[in-house]
Amino acid sequence: MIEHHLDDDMLLHYSAGTLAEGWSVAVATHLALCPLCRTNLAMLENVGGYFLESQDAGKDDVTASWQSLRARIEAGEIEKVVPIKKHTAANNTYPEPLRSYIEQAGGLKWRRLGRGAAQMIIPTDDNTTTVRLLKIPAGQPVPEHSHEGSELTLVLDGSFSDEVSTFARGDVEMADGDLMHQPRASAGKDCICLAVTDAPLRFKSRFVRWLQPLLGI
Repeated sequence: MIEHHLDDDMLLHYSAGTLAEGWSVAVATHLALCPLCRTNLAMLENVGGYFLESQDAGKDDVTASWQSLRARIEAGEIEKVVPIKKHTAANNTYPEPLRSYIEQAGGLKWRRLGRGAAQMIIPTDDNTTTVRLLKIPAGQPVPEHSHEGSELTLVLDGSFSDEVSTFARGDVEMADGDLMHQPRASAGKDCICLAVTDAPLRFKSRFVRWLQPLLGI
């Protein structure tokens, strides 16, 4: 049962195609797992469609609007939209569209971070965010940290707890500079997460901050 969802503002931006690709990967992957957020997205899209239809635009206006939209896409003014694919049993831990990104990167390639933790950077065409898979060993914490910018964490397997709540498969946690936390994987199973950030983490430990450039976090 997913308890922590995307907010309407992020769903609205996703629906409008105004999210950067990194955020879109995480949103689309959560939507593949979450029937409630898919329902909310459909409602937002229906409302947007109603307002578009009620504008009473003529054929020439529609053609001009489409040409303008296509020109913005080709010019890179609108970020890549990542499609949703509903989760099936065959998706296992990594549902689409995340699975395709992993395959395009040559498959899972974990890089050790120390104390059993590991990460894999997911390549995208988006230079405003970093998309990574994180593996936290069962029962182990990550170093206490805050954030220079925003971070979206989506649990794919296992669970973790922090100062906010407990997050399990499909749950999303949004964090920013106002939150200082130390996520800890639950006992009995490694926690695998998809994390998207738009700035480096802000670690409390001086030693971890010294290692940060080497670890790429």
